[in-house]
Amino acid sequence: MKPASAVAEIAAAVEARRRPYIEIADRIWGLAEMRYREFESAELHAAALEAEGFRVTRGVAGMPTAFVAEAGSGGPMIGFLGEYDALAGLNQASGALECRPDPERAFNQGHGCGHHLLGTAAHLAAVVARDHLRRHELPGTVRFYGCPAEEAAAGKTFMARAGLFDDLDAALSWHPSVANSVFMNATLANVQAHFRFHGKSAHAALAPHLGRSALDAAELMNVGVNYLREHMPDQARVHFAYIDSGGPSTNVIPAFAEVLYTVRASRIDEALALFARVEQVARGAAMMTGTTVEMVFDKAVSNVLHNDALDRVMAEQMEAVGALEVSEEERSFAAKMQSTLSAEELASSAKHFAAALRDPQPIATGIQPYRPEAARPVTGSTDMGDVSWAAPTTQCLTACFAWGTAFHSWQMVSQGKTSLAHKGMLLAAKCLAATGVALAGRPEVLCEAERELRAKRGGAPYRSPIPEDVMPPPARDVKV
Repeated sequence: MKPASAVAEIAAAVEARRRPYIEIADRIWGLAEMRYREFESAELHAAALEAEGFRVTRGVAGMPTAFVAEAGSGGPMIGFLGEYDALAGLNQASGALECRPDPERAFNQGHGCGHHLLGTAAHLAAVVARDHLRRHELPGTVRFYGCPAEEAAAGKTFMARAGLFDDLDAALSWHPSVANSVFMNATLANVQAHFRFHGKSAHAALAPHLGRSALDAAELMNVGVNYLREHMPDQARVHFAYIDSGGPSTNVIPAFAEVLYTVRASRIDEALALFARVEQVARGAAMMTGTTVEMVFDKAVSNVLHNDALDRVMAEQMEAVGALEVSEEERSFAAKMQSTLSAEELASSAKHFAAALRDPQPIATGIQPYRPEAARPVTGSTDMGDVSWAAPTTQCLTACFAWGTAFHSWQMVSQGKTSLAHKGMLLAAKCLAATGVALAGRPEVLCEAERELRAKRGGAPYRSPIPEDVMPPPARDVKV
């Protein structure tokens, strides 16, 4: 079968199956379950894949909401990765043009990053790719990964540490966005840990000399880390939040204080090295205050290793699938949504998707050219980074939201069940399925992709940045 006819067949198969998958995405939008607690969302995906004949293994890598579904036999092994976790503080009425919570929802969380769409498109792509390979009697195994806790967590990093991606010839994923392109941007690695200071309480007025302030230690740590900022790599970031500041009483010297730190850098080795310096500052703060400090490692994610061999196939398939088709009604709604955005938010999209500015529209419909040399770094992080170190990986973006919509915003939640969001999701499914099928028939590209990955890892195997003794949060007795 010629490539063009294969893409047309795959696109038609996605359209033929669209209705139940739109219902899945909308249902998960309404569930809006938080990281590691996506029980209904994960089961919804797992049960639907099981009904399609996939072999499903639940609760992998020590996480109840992580699963693997597989169909077919033999090589090549093509993996599709899906997410379904939501964000706190983003309860929002669907379709509203103002920040307005949905009064029928009792919880304050929402899909402000489009993961209800992300998991559903990858799920649909896996089913369509499996069907295509089977229909044409082509060899290959299709695998779908149900990945929990991408938001401020590291579900895929724990899965990578467990070796779940090691036998993949290619890993495919995507992300809802405001433009259509191969994902070309660099991301930051990060390391996160709790620093818990233990001191000694005393009366702050009668006997302050008997106390050892854990809060003083935490504050001195923050001061010390601020002095590190001059000596960090250019793309490095350090963030912190007080988890426990020692209580509300000013006349009691705090015996306990806790700070959560996230350290980011361009590469995982840089992030780990900077994290080690932050840890030294914490120990120095404890020494200065006569307290002790306990470091509790929480999670880490690696930077994304882009794979040019796979990215070029993804770009080729996106061009073959074609532009996003939208109605005048959808354009009008997108323009109204744009009116709620600030100039800074619109400029942020322009910074990362400058090519779309050649024909500015409320919705970016065209496919942006594959130009990795022009890509700019993204200062966020994703646990897809660890997948990309474990197996050759490619990702795409499709426009599910009005141009300029900021991630983790009420506007993104509001648009999550619109026809535009559904169309972007279906476009992603077509691109992913077409790429998976194309790669299954190109062993030479898969070999090239593996050689490229080995070269970028310096010939070394993938090594998880999370120590072996650190369990996923569901298996720990700590807050998540």
